[in-house]
Amino acid sequence: MAAAVDYRDLCPRQSLGLLFVSTSGSSPNSRLSVDDWVQEGFRVLAEDGVKGLTLGRLCTRLGVTKGSFYWHFSGMKAYRDALIAAWAAVRDEDRGYFDDLASEPPRQRLSRMMTALVGPRHWMLERAMREWARSESAVAAAVRASDRRVVAAVRQAFLDEGFGVEEADMRANATFAAGIGFLHLSGSRPSPRAAGRRDEFLEVMLRH
Repeated sequence: MAAAVDYRDLCPRQSLGLLFVSTSGSSPNSRLSVDDWVQEGFRVLAEDGVKGLTLGRLCTRLGVTKGSFYWHFSGMKAYRDALIAAWAAVRDEDRGYFDDLASEPPRQRLSRMMTALVGPRHWMLERAMREWARSESAVAAAVRASDRRVVAAVRQAFLDEGFGVEEADMRANATFAAGIGFLHLSGSRPSPRAAGRRDEFLEVMLRH
């Protein structure tokens, strides 16, 4: 059986000031933090999609009453808004990681970007968020904003590799689209085979 994903790694560590208290093994009488609810929401989204994101299901999984939920949130809309904000903050942290890669050679930079975006840290949740975006305008807006920043970083890598502006733009969009394709077509978990295919794809896209 595959090891469970620690969804504390899918919460922003600085942007929202979260505390990252693990909920596993907590007493039912323990007061849960906003962070605990966000972490559990990420788990549900990753495992069951947005249809599974109900108050009853969350309370059952956390072993608490609805009163614990309403201590922090006015309702499910406010809770969903908190999930969207947390996911966007995590993506902002990824952008900071991309900025840190700016001094690396373009080829290596692109490989590490692609690995980060479809790696274990985001694998199932990223797919769930994109599915959620199909029916929720706020999620769609957050996903589009994140995607624009990703494409900009990828485009800069192609520019640094020596491609012209139009060529870099075309290759950046194709690379991004391929990354989303790898995300949806490679099963429930990333695999070494998928990683090899990504590297082969980058080799093609970097040919002059």
